[in-house]
Amino acid sequence: GHNQLPPPRNVTLLSKDFDMILTWSPGEGFPPDMAYTVRYESQDRIDKWIKVPHCKNIHRTSCNLTCVLPNFVKARARVKAVSGQVQSPWVVSQFKEYHLDVELAPPVLNVNVEENLIHVNASFPLATCVEGFSWMYDLNLWEAGSEDKKEYNDNFRKNTVTIDTTALRGNYCLSARSSFQSIDFKHSKFSQPVCVLLNHKG
Repeated sequence: GHNQLPPPRNVTLLSKDFDMILTWSPGEGFPPDMAYTVRYESQDRIDKWIKVPHCKNIHRTSCNLTCVLPNFVKARARVKAVSGQVQSPWVVSQFKEYHLDVELAPPVLNVNVEENLIHVNASFPLATCVEGFSWMYDLNLWEAGSEDKKEYNDNFRKNTVTIDTTALRGNYCLSARSSFQSIDFKHSKFSQPVCVLLNHKG
């Protein structure tokens, strides 16, 4: 009735950079001290809305559900506004599934140059609950200014790629993308290039 707050708007369950985050905008004319509470349900237990302790009476307009939502099953979340004894109706997001819908972030490259070798490994901004999945990365190597890229594909996340640079001279660049095989093959954008000077006799 009239004793109700306006509901939050633009409620979206967003998959970004390996994370699942519920975001929303304040309802019309919200007071600044507005608090929000979030719950979620999964498709295998419909109508069982589960509390999210770290997103109860929060003042921000997002809730990180990355390791809260179950893996391998579609889930959705809902949020309501709360102020004192008054609250808004719940607003429900769409269903998402971590693997099918996850958006990958590019890995960060660690490049170690030795005399005739480059060792490259990739680190990923992963939440602990998904560390165990078989994330892969593709690596490209090319001479600066050239379009001709040498590809090293399907490297496991923890594996180091070692490249023999004996025959290479000049400025070479490396870039990588994350990839993951779920039902279809997904990959991130390529990372910003890291460039190194090879076999520079100075």
